[in-house]
Amino acid sequence: MSVISATNLATLPVAAADRHLVRIVIVGHVDHGKSTLIGRLLHETGGITPQKLDQLKAISARRGMPFEWSFLLDSLQAERDQGITIDTSQIRFQTPSRDIILIDAPGHAEFLRNMITGAAQADAALLLIDAAEGVRDQTRRHGYLLHLLGVKQVTVVVNKMDRVDFAEPVFRAIENEIAAYLAGLGVRASAVIPISAREGDSVSARGARTPWYEGPTVLEALDGFEPARAPGDLPLRLPVQAVYKFDDRRIIAGRIETGELEVGEEIVFQPSGKTAVVKTIETWPAPPAGREVRALEAGAPAAITLDREIFVERGEIVAKPSARPHAARRIRVRLFWLADEKLEVGTQLIARLATSEARATVAAVHQVVDPGHLSTFEATGIGRNQVGEVELALSRPIAADPHGVNPRTGRVALEIGGRIAGGGLVVSVLDGEGTKPVVSRNITPVTSAVTDSERIARFRHDGAVVWFTGLSGSGKSTLARALERRLFARDGLVTLLDGDTLRAGLNSDLGFSDADRAENNRRLAEVANLLKGLGHIVLVAAVSPSAAARGRVREIVGERFFEVHVSAPLAVCEARDPKGLYAKARAGEIRGFTGIDAPYEVPVAPELVIETDKLDTPAGVDRVEERLVQAGVFHLTPRAEDDAGL
Repeated sequence: MSVISATNLATLPVAAADRHLVRIVIVGHVDHGKSTLIGRLLHETGGITPQKLDQLKAISARRGMPFEWSFLLDSLQAERDQGITIDTSQIRFQTPSRDIILIDAPGHAEFLRNMITGAAQADAALLLIDAAEGVRDQTRRHGYLLHLLGVKQVTVVVNKMDRVDFAEPVFRAIENEIAAYLAGLGVRASAVIPISAREGDSVSARGARTPWYEGPTVLEALDGFEPARAPGDLPLRLPVQAVYKFDDRRIIAGRIETGELEVGEEIVFQPSGKTAVVKTIETWPAPPAGREVRALEAGAPAAITLDREIFVERGEIVAKPSARPHAARRIRVRLFWLADEKLEVGTQLIARLATSEARATVAAVHQVVDPGHLSTFEATGIGRNQVGEVELALSRPIAADPHGVNPRTGRVALEIGGRIAGGGLVVSVLDGEGTKPVVSRNITPVTSAVTDSERIARFRHDGAVVWFTGLSGSGKSTLARALERRLFARDGLVTLLDGDTLRAGLNSDLGFSDADRAENNRRLAEVANLLKGLGHIVLVAAVSPSAAARGRVREIVGERFFEVHVSAPLAVCEARDPKGLYAKARAGEIRGFTGIDAPYEVPVAPELVIETDKLDTPAGVDRVEERLVQAGVFHLTPRAEDDAGL
């Protein structure tokens, strides 16, 4: 790894004590200009000395080539010979208010392992695109990897605008395409910047050749990135690296990844659950009497002794009893697979998390995505360069956190045959049977301060759930939206929960297997039931093809549940399909699509059937509203303000 530092920026306006460190990975397709941009940034922030410039010019002269900023980062002879970046380099420099570590990750398809290694360390990302080539499969793959690794702050840099004569229409087309793709992953592009790294346009100053662009420069975008939540603000996590025996002391050594540790406080080791009190913090050489170290913060190496003799081994994680990681024998992981052999149910491998490792068996494959072709499908295995979610059954418990809780103990690497074969994020920690997420049992439900009678007096109706089920294209969402408008017009407290909308957020971790569809319905039902209890009439529009899953929904919601089968012939549904999903399913481009290669189980005894090929939307809404009236959901109780004559 090559490390380059810009050291002559001491006069920048923000004091060192107030500056934040931000790690930014720069990714892009091979030859899109990452190394050139990095060289230009170092030059324009004062990070390249005159001697280094002379050296670069000499290298160019020896090769008989024009001067190239990218030569600064050619740390390996193989890179010079092949013209591609293989290693990851960390480049340090400063913007007006940030200390930056820029991680140069390789863009060539053969070196995705290194790209993952670089991106896994990043708080934010620069995604480079060649203006002349546009968005490529590798660009999409890199975007998906950033999403996979939890990088939420992304700025897109459209480089080599000089190759397209700085044409605004070319830039806008790329801007719209990549912004839409990233948004579909739940990643917002904070800026899309047109630049020429070779010539310096919009790197640190706005270019005169792009007067139509009013956004930030690259340097301003870097300065606007927010640092990750400080490790010291997260709960204590100290993965045990080794246990040493000195004289009569057992010294437990590791590095504090997050949180802080003090002498005299109680700690717990996970997954064993053993507890002790920190007796001393050891240092070498030993400090003078009275100057012993009493506390350590995140990032510090640690060597501690305990107040009691307990057996502790490498792989355990030190935490505080009130905020400990889960002891897991089954975890759900969103991963990127790199090995030639397919990852399938039954595949055995080694899972590594922090300093722990355990044999693991793939217990389930939930979802597979080919980020190059933007297709999501159900499959029994995950192929090379594909992304998927799997459940891993571990041979022994390990300590783990979901990545959203603590990223330092929420990343996992997978190994086969002594080689890293994949890696990703811990999505959830499951219980012993792998059926439910582990949750705290120290919970006390809080009841609402508003009574049911008060809600009825105001909104003149009970809470209820109307569940619209049917094939894609049958008209569920259309009917639910029209009913929402109707009930809102009569001053009702009404909420629409659309299945696709929730899959973009709350249920974004779920695929389309039978188990995931059932879990999708369960979550919808739990949210709907909660809102029903608060007086809402909840309208749920979801395909929900399984009769058993809908039966479970009925059990969760209980009274005032209305199942509405929105029915239409398959041909009508296909004709109403603006996204062409039916055609894609018939062509085999997507799998597991309800009505084509996955069954829809027609409700046997729904509260209502609406045939949308025979009834228009207003007539359908009339029938649902009439059914709610017949069931006594609506009340004639006057509002309090009516009683007061208001």
